[in-house]
Amino acid sequence: MNPYPAARRSDENPDDPYRWMEDADSAETKAFIEAQNEASQPVLAGLSTLEAFSTSVAKLLSAKVLRGVTEAGDWVYAWRSDSRDQPELVRAKTFAGLADAESVLDPNRLSDDGTVAVNANSFNQDGTLMAYTVADAGSDWFTIRVLDLETLETLDDAIEWCKWNRPQWMPDGSSFTYWAYDAPDGNALTDSMGHGRLKVHQVGADTDPTTEDDSVTVLWESEDPRMFARHHPPSDDWFVLSTDTGSSSGNDLQVRAHDDYLALQLVDGHEHEWTPIGILDDRLFVITDSGAARYRLDSFDLVSGERSVIVPEHATDVLLDATLVRGAIAVVFSHDASHRLDLFSLDGEQSAPVPLPEGIAITGISGDSDSPSLFVDAQTFVDPGTAYMVETDGPHTVRVDAHTAQGASAVQTERIRATSKDGTVVPAFVVRGSAADAPAPTLLWGYGGFNIPLNPGFRALFAAWVDAGGTLVIPNLRGGGEFGSEWHKAGTKQQKQNVFDDLYAVAEHIREAGISDRIALHGRSNGGLLSGAALTQRPELWDAVMPAVGVLDMLRFHLFTIGWAWISDYGDPDDEAVAEYLRAYSPLHNTVEREYPPTLITTGDHDDRVVPAHSLKFAATLQRAQRGDAPILLAVDTRAGHGMGKPKSAQVDEYAQQLAFAAEYTGLTLR
Repeated sequence: MNPYPAARRSDENPDDPYRWMEDADSAETKAFIEAQNEASQPVLAGLSTLEAFSTSVAKLLSAKVLRGVTEAGDWVYAWRSDSRDQPELVRAKTFAGLADAESVLDPNRLSDDGTVAVNANSFNQDGTLMAYTVADAGSDWFTIRVLDLETLETLDDAIEWCKWNRPQWMPDGSSFTYWAYDAPDGNALTDSMGHGRLKVHQVGADTDPTTEDDSVTVLWESEDPRMFARHHPPSDDWFVLSTDTGSSSGNDLQVRAHDDYLALQLVDGHEHEWTPIGILDDRLFVITDSGAARYRLDSFDLVSGERSVIVPEHATDVLLDATLVRGAIAVVFSHDASHRLDLFSLDGEQSAPVPLPEGIAITGISGDSDSPSLFVDAQTFVDPGTAYMVETDGPHTVRVDAHTAQGASAVQTERIRATSKDGTVVPAFVVRGSAADAPAPTLLWGYGGFNIPLNPGFRALFAAWVDAGGTLVIPNLRGGGEFGSEWHKAGTKQQKQNVFDDLYAVAEHIREAGISDRIALHGRSNGGLLSGAALTQRPELWDAVMPAVGVLDMLRFHLFTIGWAWISDYGDPDDEAVAEYLRAYSPLHNTVEREYPPTLITTGDHDDRVVPAHSLKFAATLQRAQRGDAPILLAVDTRAGHGMGKPKSAQVDEYAQQLAFAAEYTGLTLR
């Protein structure tokens, strides 16, 4: 007898009997979610380590951390995190003064339950105004508001139905560009989006969409709803625009003088990435993978259009990010998936390293060509963050100050290498306590997609597991961005199976090497797809599996919200040949009657990036197919989205449940 809540199987779509769950507003879908939570929550609440992990995660998330430090006007700003649900924007006259800074904007006052978040902000050139985005319940949709930085009052401007691009100020300091859509006709959380437009808003102008008239400036739009446009770093003289198709690894690039509407097409087509980082003396600096799989830094002369190489492709390391500071260019490199920071002269001829710790992930840099101050955010797997200020008047004069937060206990980190099915060497991080035993219960966390690198970045989930005596393994799978664009492409479309095979190679290696004896597999979003595919392809490898907000129906992902943007990595299911290889690994379509290991599937009812139907349909299918005694649980967080802006109280609950579930089935005994 199936012990799980009943789920109606529709005869309308025999190959997809739970398609009705795609209607997030239906009473039947809501009843299914409620029944699943009523079944899963008592089980999760009864896990023996839940309380201990709740305490540990809450402590880690309460660390006082400064992130996103930047200069604007006469102030130094930063986002300060502590025990409250949302980070607060603060400011001081100096970097050192941020230790005792004044409040500028506190999102915790925007809601009673902490589910309203500010996810992006942008300062105008003289530091008198700030545009910021407000999102509710974890949605990707946001409203743009404007803050007067002299009075600290929010103005009446409110631009709704915006997504993706943060506001970018124009040189006049009183208007900014933004990417917006028409108000959805149907369900804003599930319906595929229509045509977006790049618009200009004049501060103080009417923002009521019902009264919008010809005075609204539309800078760019396309008849293809899959096209995006971005306005890049502001300049007094030049306007830079790029267009791309969703998550594709390629864009074009055009530029025009602000007093001239004739655009100069610097790059045509969408074959390579061209990411602008700044403009100085009529030179546009860009990061590109054109002819450089590990990326290089070029500059365009905006008068002539001539391109020059400033920082060539490195022989082994990947150029990840760069910014201009006075007299220099700061460049972030990834060496074997850990980061370093180098300073180059503006012609690229001279360079020097910035003395930062080894084995870190640099999660953000901020600089300005008029200032000698460079601000750097850095983390490790178990340390929540250090904010650095690097003072330089060129590539060789450096002074470093820091604000450091306390993380987990002392750990040891090593690199291992496994050999995948086709002979490719796949590296991985192994993180454990300095006194940890081996083999040990292991949390294996993977992603492998969209050119996103897994570096030593902090997650409270990681630190709490290692603090408890477990081993953490983070593999650098193909599809990710750790080793350049070719590494990424080797894990996309018809080659997606490489990603799964890489994961299996690492899992088998850590068992054979005596690092692990029991493994809990976990991943989010594309990593949820990874977990779901690994569960259905190789269930015997795992002692527990936890797909979170996963892409699990590979034949219909493109029909909802932003799903079509993932065609660049997965392929187009409307193409029969593509659908054939997608069906071959789609977790939903490869669930068969057999024994599966303990599984915890999680999603948010307001997830408008990977809609919850993926998880709902997969859970119902897996529960019906389970022929063993191991639990198949579905936990749906309410008033929660894909993860962005999630209040810390909800993060504590989610992470503690996942950790306690992993501990239960890997046999982790808390130390």
